[in-house]
Amino acid sequence: MADTTTTSTTPATASAASRSAGQNGSGTAGKTTIDDTVVSKVAGIAAREVNGVHSLGGGAARAIGAIRDAIGQRDHGQGVKVEVGEKQVAADVVIVAEYPVSLQQVADGVRSSVARALEQIVGMEVAEVNVTVQDVYIPGDDDDNDDKKESRVE
Repeated sequence: MADTTTTSTTPATASAASRSAGQNGSGTAGKTTIDDTVVSKVAGIAAREVNGVHSLGGGAARAIGAIRDAIGQRDHGQGVKVEVGEKQVAADVVIVAEYPVSLQQVADGVRSSVARALEQIVGMEVAEVNVTVQDVYIPGDDDDNDDKKESRVE
């Protein structure tokens, strides 16, 4: 978990960072904790906003995601794994790119979009954003237009 206010630090837990709270800008003492799943969602939303990204996650994750979408339970963190420390965050993002975009440009766009979102929204320094292009989406491959095709025989 990420804490957005700092004056002193405490040891991190196994899966999340926790920073002690001091006084925030309003002068009120308190602690803000941001769960790792929230950090994943922020990264996932930022990655989906990049032109040329068709979807996130590997084959199994996309299949489960399609089922979740059908019942209205979209997982915005699908295809994103984050590691949150006390001061820094690292993200691994798996994407499916649209054909015929430049894969390097899409990966660079995802990297900068995710880094910008994590710095601005979560308020932590981004150590790295690794992008894996898992697949390429070709429009028309998934269409069920078998009825619309001309018959080859009479």
